[in-house]
Amino acid sequence: MTLGWRVAYEGKTPPPGSVVRPDERLSWPRTVGLGAQHVVAMFGATFVFPLVMGLNPQLAIMMSGIATVCFLLIVKNKVPSYLGTSASFVGGVAAIRAQGGDDQHVTGAILIAGLVLLAVGVLIHFLGAQVIHAVLPPVVTGAVVLLIGFNLAPVVANVYWPQDQWIALITMFLAIGIMVGVRGFIGRIAIFVALVFGYVLSWLADRVFGQITSYDAGAGKETTHWRVNFDGVKSAKWIGFPDKTTGSGAQQIAGWHFPEFKWAFILLVLPAVIALIAENTGHVKAVAEMTGDNLDPYMGRAIAADGFGTALASTFGGSPTTTYAENIGVMAATRVYSTAAYYVAALVAILFGFSPKFGALVAATPGGVLGGITVVLYGMIGLLGVKIWTENRVDFGNPLNLVPIAAGVIIGIGNTSLKFTDNFSLSGIALGTIVTIVAYHGARLIAPEHLKRPAAASPTADGVEP
Repeated sequence: MTLGWRVAYEGKTPPPGSVVRPDERLSWPRTVGLGAQHVVAMFGATFVFPLVMGLNPQLAIMMSGIATVCFLLIVKNKVPSYLGTSASFVGGVAAIRAQGGDDQHVTGAILIAGLVLLAVGVLIHFLGAQVIHAVLPPVVTGAVVLLIGFNLAPVVANVYWPQDQWIALITMFLAIGIMVGVRGFIGRIAIFVALVFGYVLSWLADRVFGQITSYDAGAGKETTHWRVNFDGVKSAKWIGFPDKTTGSGAQQIAGWHFPEFKWAFILLVLPAVIALIAENTGHVKAVAEMTGDNLDPYMGRAIAADGFGTALASTFGGSPTTTYAENIGVMAATRVYSTAAYYVAALVAILFGFSPKFGALVAATPGGVLGGITVVLYGMIGLLGVKIWTENRVDFGNPLNLVPIAAGVIIGIGNTSLKFTDNFSLSGIALGTIVTIVAYHGARLIAPEHLKRPAAASPTADGVEP
């Protein structure tokens, strides 16, 4: 493995229809420009999801850059990808906090999930990618992704939306409008644009209408307060490492910290591993199709590298990571697959992570804005499960697919619980995932042969997007 790149097209802009391969680059100024595009592409979701999970966005940006460098080294620069914050853990994190867990418990659970993903990647590397389809066929993977997203509906309804319903509604419609009606790069970063617009709109609302009386997530009750509070921004330094986590419970201020482990919380986030396996598999296949390379031998490496990145980031209080479809979209648009651009993007992200002022500005995002953003994001996460089903032509006329999956999905979305002892129970996403997997494979054992054939068909795709 080498970090050297061949200069393609004498470093100049490639002719129309030409490509720049992963081991090639353009001139450094052009490569820096491409790296900047990747930063903007990943930026919105990479700091939105830490906010939603109650983690530090400044630290998340920094660790995403470090994780991306590690990923590229592990895959030997064969799979150009950026590791941004994963959406798949949002449901599990919400469940942990609902049961009294704090930042340390959240990152401790995520760290173990990262190590599990790393181990799965190692197994896939030695056993082959076909093991994924045997254990987690598309009908199961789609169900898990769906219940991860839809299980979060009460979080929107009870936490974010009540903080400022009108700002939430306007932000939601703007995000939908940009996603659907705007082409090109702006359309790709619609969530980020809507968030910035909602932020500014909230500030203007404070100037015009004054303070709002509504639910305050920090206080846990209805209070009269400003929509945008810049006190933390004013006191933050321009340059420095993210602050250490302070406080506890609802008053906890997220920063860097070391994780704590509790089995009940770990079980709540383990279903996200299934989503990440599907996510990474789909993204590696997408990159392979664009570059024309056979990346199956690197499938296990990519999954393991994502697990390593997640474990590394959460060790210091950062957010979980995943390969980003947004950046794959940038490659599809530019036809430049150079890993050099990703190293540039990673370096820029690390530099952003050394600005507490930036972190405080992001952390001050109004709850109403997050309400408008999350109502779209959570729904999209769930519907990506449906996308997996449709792309793989899952036949729900077959009771083998319909019945066990129906049970698991309702248990997951409905937050149904199963109590084992006074101190241990399974509920929501964790219980729904276990029921989905166990019930499906159990049903296959007793199903007649003619019902098994459609489910055993080779999948056409299994990727999801963050």
